[in-house]
Amino acid sequence: MAMIKYPFWLLYRIWFYILVAIPIIIMFPLLIISISREQWYPYFFKMARIWSKFILIGMGFGYKITHNQVPDPNKSYMFVANHTSMADIMLMLVAVKNPFVFVGKQELAKIPLFGFFYKRTCILVDRSSAKSRQAVFLRAQQRLKQGASICIFPEGGVPEEHVILDTFKDGAFRLAINHQIPVVPITFYDNKKRFSYTFFSGSPGKMRAKIHKFLPTEGLSIKETKSLNENARRLIYEELHQDLNAKKSYPNQE
Repeated sequence: MAMIKYPFWLLYRIWFYILVAIPIIIMFPLLIISISREQWYPYFFKMARIWSKFILIGMGFGYKITHNQVPDPNKSYMFVANHTSMADIMLMLVAVKNPFVFVGKQELAKIPLFGFFYKRTCILVDRSSAKSRQAVFLRAQQRLKQGASICIFPEGGVPEEHVILDTFKDGAFRLAINHQIPVVPITFYDNKKRFSYTFFSGSPGKMRAKIHKFLPTEGLSIKETKSLNENARRLIYEELHQDLNAKKSYPNQE
């Protein structure tokens, strides 16, 4: 049975990259114009959301977004979520309507076509470089002043398959406190099963995301960074753990 699945998984991966490329090629002139000035970023963001929906639908992912609280379109936030899949970027763009800028690893800039826009619209970080991490704060400060929000996957990478949720780095929470913007925890339930970084894996199906109640930072000091970090992680971990237990209790429910 597994041998039958391998060709499907191979074609499924190839199809993903085709879907990534098609809308970029079609919208290329408009994308180039939208990134020529930082103040035009909201237009790029709208096209990025179209790109994301195209990929998720094309892959057979029926996404569902639920909210405990809805972001104000006129405010800036720090969006944080668990990181398990190549599709996390797309689901984040679909889940959040507020224009935000990703803080992501610079290695993704090497991906053909996608990387061209990634390195021109995202804040890239080399986590092994203290100088690079400091530059992130300065760059994020600039984008926040322009009215954008920031999105960080605080695990700092994709954990091993058996890890429900890795420890969170402090950067996102320190940045949120510095700028007194709310932290918005988001749980991605199904992305690891749908399309993880394990090459021979994945299948069409549902992709759920939940936007939790915001964690305020007004009045917090940098000394409270770790506490804010732990509160956000605990919220997402407990949600994932409850969902895992529910699946064990009702294994036939997809």
